[in-house]
Amino acid sequence: MRVPGRIYASDVLMEAIQKDKCTAQVANVAFLPGIVNYSLAMPDIHWGYGFPIGGVAATDPEDGGVISPGGVGYDINCGVRVARTNLQFPEIRDRMEELVRALFDVVPTGTGAGSGLGEGVSLEEERALVTAGAAWAVERGWGVPEDVEFCEERGRLAGADPDAVSSTALQRGAKQVGSLGSGNHFLEIDVVDVVYDREAAEVFGVREGSVVVQVHCGSRGFGYQICDDYLGVMQRSAKQYGIRLPDRQLCCVPVKSPEGARYLAAMACAANYAWVNRQVILHNARQAFLKTLGIPASDLGWRLIYDVCHNIAKFEPHEVQGGIRRLCVHRKGATRAFPRNHPEIPEAYRSIGQPVMVPGDMGTQSFICCGEEGSMRHTFGSSCHGAGRVLSRTEATRRGRGRSIEKELASRGIAVRAKAHSTLAEEMSEAYKNVEAVVDVVQLAGIARKVVRLRPVGVVKG
Repeated sequence: MRVPGRIYASDVLMEAIQKDKCTAQVANVAFLPGIVNYSLAMPDIHWGYGFPIGGVAATDPEDGGVISPGGVGYDINCGVRVARTNLQFPEIRDRMEELVRALFDVVPTGTGAGSGLGEGVSLEEERALVTAGAAWAVERGWGVPEDVEFCEERGRLAGADPDAVSSTALQRGAKQVGSLGSGNHFLEIDVVDVVYDREAAEVFGVREGSVVVQVHCGSRGFGYQICDDYLGVMQRSAKQYGIRLPDRQLCCVPVKSPEGARYLAAMACAANYAWVNRQVILHNARQAFLKTLGIPASDLGWRLIYDVCHNIAKFEPHEVQGGIRRLCVHRKGATRAFPRNHPEIPEAYRSIGQPVMVPGDMGTQSFICCGEEGSMRHTFGSSCHGAGRVLSRTEATRRGRGRSIEKELASRGIAVRAKAHSTLAEEMSEAYKNVEAVVDVVQLAGIARKVVRLRPVGVVKG
């Protein structure tokens, strides 16, 4: 190990974490060439490919630092986007089944689902969208210009080059723009049920009883294929660069290498694809609300709060040993959490800090937090990204046999629609850690603070 490993957790959470192979992965990541300070893990940590999910690592390109696809993940720029509305829950309580059905109808869900743009896009248009990011969708009517301002990186990662992407990835992606996918991805109607920080909540435009809509998804088959393509490249190239690691899933190359540059260019394409994907999904969700409720847009008051990614590698300046270095920060299942007055967050949020979205599972609460100064001192500006699994999908499915997860959720006041009933068993609440316990850890550590808690009332799953 070139650096120590550090896991942020409570005693209770560590009991579950230590039963998982993810602790060994924290140690393995510490072997990466050029890694700085620590191999980090957030309290939602669980086993992943190469890096643990919930893992954070920064490498220094000027000191042989590497880029590792395992530190980004297969679903490049999987992330969360949340929009606020003028609606209060009593106004839609009796329309929930209708609203969930409308959302299910306009957003394709499930493995290999089609596009929210009808037939999808041409390969020529796809090359344009993966270069331009969220602005591509806004310019074509899926959203408003303000949306771009409230996306991390303004919805576009620089350096994207479609020529670094395989034809297979492009063909997969052209048919899936604006689709949710499966697994832990969701489109959800939530109600603000607790406000912890009234100043920040007011800036977001929410209060107790406010209805918000959040989506969690990523770059679909496009990003998956890019990751798969470059894992093959990196496994071959790592040997050429004399890189030896305890786990071949951590395969990597120097950031300053031809292979590293091409992966970063392709990864940026997938990140931009994901921002377009979420842009289209929430625009179509907004249209479903307007049509179902039969109200004007001014009454709906739909406005994007923020869009964050949690599977990404980005170049950021951070203080290391008293000096500022430009580092390659890997966040896999971790969210950027910049504090107040950071120049990279929207001006509207400079006084409160960057929004940090932390969804729970489909049956429990989610949180909107804000980044705190401790994130810059301790975690390279990073926080947790969700509850984190404690059961494998296989085990969750086994425990769900003979149960009706739909009825269980309905008894708790949650309307749900899913493409496959097996998904509901895989994603049941018991499969995840207690998200509030996870968020409490980052708050106590001074990494992020709670602003509001959200309660799910309508869920669409793949």
